[in-house]
Amino acid sequence: MPSIINIQNITKHYLLGEVLIKALNGVSLQINRNEYVALMGPSGSGKSTLMNILGCLDTPTNGSYILNNIEVAQMTDDELATVRNKEIGFVFQTFNLLPRLSAWENVAMPLVYAGIGRTKRREMAMEMLTAVGLGDRSDHRPNELSGGQRQRVAIARALINNPSIILADEPTGNLDTKTSVEIMQILDRIHREGNTVIMVTHEEDIAHYAHRIVRMRDGIVESEGY
Repeated sequence: MPSIINIQNITKHYLLGEVLIKALNGVSLQINRNEYVALMGPSGSGKSTLMNILGCLDTPTNGSYILNNIEVAQMTDDELATVRNKEIGFVFQTFNLLPRLSAWENVAMPLVYAGIGRTKRREMAMEMLTAVGLGDRSDHRPNELSGGQRQRVAIARALINNPSIILADEPTGNLDTKTSVEIMQILDRIHREGNTVIMVTHEEDIAHYAHRIVRMRDGIVESEGY
């Protein structure tokens, strides 16, 4: 199985005032195409820092990150922006929706950057909202939607450019149990349809939706298991 992500000996150190914080201390990890992986670990273990590096939102201090056979450190800013917009779909715990925009306009945002016209954007966004069960809520703004509905909008937005990788950071963190199950079923379906799904969670029951669990502690990979 070809790997889509291959990181070797990644470190991430930064200064907080005069204190050197070692967020990652030599992480190596390989993730294959169409895998479903959960990153687990206590607060401060480095899992969110690793997720940001995987999503090309942050750069490592040292180490190698090869994404789709390309060394990320050698990509230009424009190439990185294209990767973030087309290759990777992001789902955040806090949804990160724009409050003044309707559901369909939020979903269509990545298409604006891709230069797609408004009529086509709306058509594609409606199709994606329907796929996550929200076709009838397309004109509602985020404050008119429940937490679970907002997370569905965020998932639809993550999928709009048909990315090969979905990164989900605590996707059920703000949701009740019933809604969490519904969101995980959607992520399950996304994985079955061929996407690589990487999820950060601190909840064991949520992590077990994944097919491999990578446990982190103190900035290193402590264990991996299926």
